[in-house]
Amino acid sequence: MQVEGLSINLATIREQCGFAEAVDICLRHGITAIAPWRDQVAAVGLDEAVRIVKSNGLRLTGLCRGGFFPAADAAGREKAIDDNRRAIDEAAALGADCLVLVVGGLPGGSKNIDAARRMVEDGIATVLRHARAAGVPLAIEPLHPMYAADRACVNTLGQALDMCEALGPGVGVAIDVYHVWWDPDLANQIARAGEMKAILAHHVCDWLVPTRDMLTDRGMMGDGVIDLKGIRRRIEAAGFHGTQEVEIFSAENWWKRPAEEVIATCVERYRSSC
Repeated sequence: MQVEGLSINLATIREQCGFAEAVDICLRHGITAIAPWRDQVAAVGLDEAVRIVKSNGLRLTGLCRGGFFPAADAAGREKAIDDNRRAIDEAAALGADCLVLVVGGLPGGSKNIDAARRMVEDGIATVLRHARAAGVPLAIEPLHPMYAADRACVNTLGQALDMCEALGPGVGVAIDVYHVWWDPDLANQIARAGEMKAILAHHVCDWLVPTRDMLTDRGMMGDGVIDLKGIRRRIEAAGFHGTQEVEIFSAENWWKRPAEEVIATCVERYRSSC
């Protein structure tokens, strides 16, 4: 039986299996929406990944990831631009709903976060025409402030929406509960995103207490402190009724379990906790 409204970001079982096997497992559990990472696609080859997607009638709720625009020099910034153009082309070939942007942090040796944010906006502006021509929306994903230095200098939904307003059509946001649940202005910014028609993706997992690792200790939905149902109600009230995409990095727990068990648990928790 098909599970409506659920997508699996393939990072959730990236340690257990490759692209093709992950797809097969999702299909066995009634899941027909996925979000792969570029390295997973590259491992099987873009043409084969496209074949797998099309032959199984899959929906890609996103491709992860573009971004990482800031760099210490012009050559580094141009390299990032070139890589983002390739990411856009891959997303177009796969028919992805959007290309998720993890925008990047401070260039090496820099302490100027404002300059890094300007590099991000300039970088997105540079690739935006290419994205529009390819029909690939760009989804800025604000990341928790603990990642501001090394992964993403855009850290609140409000900051991401400010960039969307400055950049214009073709840019929206991916709302990942792991990164934004703590924000005291979250409800207002979700409503604002709805007014802008800027919500392109909704990612779910949970925040564990304690969290043992900044990157790879996300929780299964229902195991932590995030009000998943409350955030979903706000997102739907803002006009977004798309899938909830499960994205879990869990080096010491879920990545060590059989992939079939992980996906079965995702389905159960989606139904009970989301």
